[in-house]
Amino acid sequence: MADPLGNFVPEFIENEVEREAIVKLAKMITDRVPQKLGMKKITKYDPEYWGLSAMCTDEMAEIALKMGVRKPKTLDQMVKLTGIEKKHLEEVLQQMAVNGVIEYNWENPQHEKQYVLPMFVPGSAEFGNMNLQMLEEHPEVGRFFERMSRLPLEKVTPMVPEGGAGIGMHVIPVEKAISMENQSISIEHISHWLDKYEGKYAASPCSCRRSRQTYEEGCADDPESWCIAVGDMADYVVETNKGGRYITREEALDILKKAEENGFVHQITNIDGEDKIFAICNCNVNVCYALRTSQLFNTPNMSRSAYVAKVETENCVACGRCVEYCPAGAVKLGQKLCRKDGSDVEYPKHVLPSEKKWGPEMWDENYRDNNRINCYDTGTAPCKTACPAHIAVQGYLKMAAQGRYQDALALIKKNNPLPAVCGHICNRRCEDACTRGTIDQAIAIDEVKKFIAAQDLKAETRYIPEKVVPSVRGYFEEKIAIIGGGPAGLSCAFYLAEKGYKPTIFEKNERAGGMLVYGIPSFKLEKDVVQAEIDIIKEMGVEIKTGVEVGKDITLDELRAQGYEAFYIAIGCQGGRLPGIPNDTAKGCSSAVDLLKEVNANEKYDIKGDVVVIGGGNVAIDVARDSKRCGSDSTKVNMFCLESRETMPASVEEIEEAESEGIVVNPGWGPKEVLVDENGEVRGIVLKKCISVKDADGRFNPQYDENQLLTV
Repeated sequence: MADPLGNFVPEFIENEVEREAIVKLAKMITDRVPQKLGMKKITKYDPEYWGLSAMCTDEMAEIALKMGVRKPKTLDQMVKLTGIEKKHLEEVLQQMAVNGVIEYNWENPQHEKQYVLPMFVPGSAEFGNMNLQMLEEHPEVGRFFERMSRLPLEKVTPMVPEGGAGIGMHVIPVEKAISMENQSISIEHISHWLDKYEGKYAASPCSCRRSRQTYEEGCADDPESWCIAVGDMADYVVETNKGGRYITREEALDILKKAEENGFVHQITNIDGEDKIFAICNCNVNVCYALRTSQLFNTPNMSRSAYVAKVETENCVACGRCVEYCPAGAVKLGQKLCRKDGSDVEYPKHVLPSEKKWGPEMWDENYRDNNRINCYDTGTAPCKTACPAHIAVQGYLKMAAQGRYQDALALIKKNNPLPAVCGHICNRRCEDACTRGTIDQAIAIDEVKKFIAAQDLKAETRYIPEKVVPSVRGYFEEKIAIIGGGPAGLSCAFYLAEKGYKPTIFEKNERAGGMLVYGIPSFKLEKDVVQAEIDIIKEMGVEIKTGVEVGKDITLDELRAQGYEAFYIAIGCQGGRLPGIPNDTAKGCSSAVDLLKEVNANEKYDIKGDVVVIGGGNVAIDVARDSKRCGSDSTKVNMFCLESRETMPASVEEIEEAESEGIVVNPGWGPKEVLVDENGEVRGIVLKKCISVKDADGRFNPQYDENQLLTV
């Protein structure tokens, strides 16, 4: 796959006369070898040029050319070099610092302010993104940072040794994870750097997050305050319109803690040796350019930590959370950790640059998606694979066995926000796939889940997920409207609330729950179970407005006027289907969906006369059983379906329960015509014998014997 951003050039460049000072400055700063050595000329179409062009006047460029790259100079030295009047020069240098072209510090014996022309990354390409005004006026600066964090490194990354060789950033671990390591060295501890720069911290915006937003490849994080500038850099980001603010050590620790809760990676700058850094970054692998360097080029030394995590097989419950959180995609789910004879299972290993010739064919442009592939090609546990929600079945089973019921419920809710509901109505695909079933019988997975989820039915034992908000500034204020309060709308609200939003659900019916309330009979799913799940979502901060139909009672434009900025449409598929035969809309005919809704909405719903149900699935069974309950003792309910008894879509358990209630199942029949009386009301139905349901290719294409009819 080609470089997706390789051909980008800002629109303004076409009409710009190439500026010689910018060309010279771009050549001086760039780390691209051909351009640096003059083997390839820099033109206005190169990112070094158009990035600096947005940030620099010609006067600024001429001044920067006198400075040299990363060679600090005091104001007096700059006056001598440039011959510019001191006051004016100081003003221009300050504006250059505001724009992000230069930085400054006081790192000399006299503690005198000195100005530095930095490299592009880390340096001016980042600083330009930290200046929000600059970024809004020149969004191409976002692409400039992206280009400069990639192009100079394409050729060198395979040669980088462990530790990074002073290139890019260095990953440091979560400190509590290595607190017991006797051989850990101080520079691998965040506390070491906080101690070193005690009292000199500033929270500043993340350049990577901001940059990605300029070309719509951002993430859901609030970019503000994730990067902690230390030492003189703290003053720089505060004083030069970089969105910086001074913080205490306690505030710094709080930011670091929030980052760890979100699964972000701590990185420190790596270009000044082992005794100096200027920032601690809290990086999201989905947007971080430093982490991208190793992931895209498949060169882990560019960002690897000094520590390697290992799976402790005796403690692993196969929950899969490490797989989902690992920023490098280094962990995957397999089928087993060990064999029954105790030997380890061997899985594929990542090929490294030291093992073969490394070129673009070894790169991974889709690393963000590929890192989310959770298992090897051989697959993982069949129960997890079979589950439509991919819940970590083995994980919650083991936690339940250990008596860790709250932990088990928390694990389930990572993938399923309505566990109590599913515990009642799940069709147990996990049990069908359970390997234990090949020996004797499957584990009663659904019963365990139902038992665990029963905690949610009581206010004192229910599990309310902790909110993990990807923002240093607290909860998000943006208003989000969810149209529809069924399973999809409730799930959306659950996960948004978990991320720190306060969405509002608009539900047209009098009760939220959608098909859970109006489509599933109470004998299968009690309404108090659904309400308990909804109460939890409300407790998470979700507002639910019932009896409001968007588009009728209120419009999208009116919601926008109220401040709603995003909409999630979760209206479901609530329209029932009729068979398309003569008179199927006559009085007395109803689709399954409509009948179930009427019965669920009206506790005293009565059915007079006998009932014929067309269909052989679980919904048809629900209609038949509801009809039996809503009729009199003498009401007869007959089901007719196309399939044979053995191939009916309904589960065997459901069919047996229906028959135990006196419902007659008639397989192998399809509807031909509804019979009506002189008033247009249903008086009967004509059915025809179905001789096959699918054609030779397995497509639904029922065939009938029109001569074999049945009138009911």
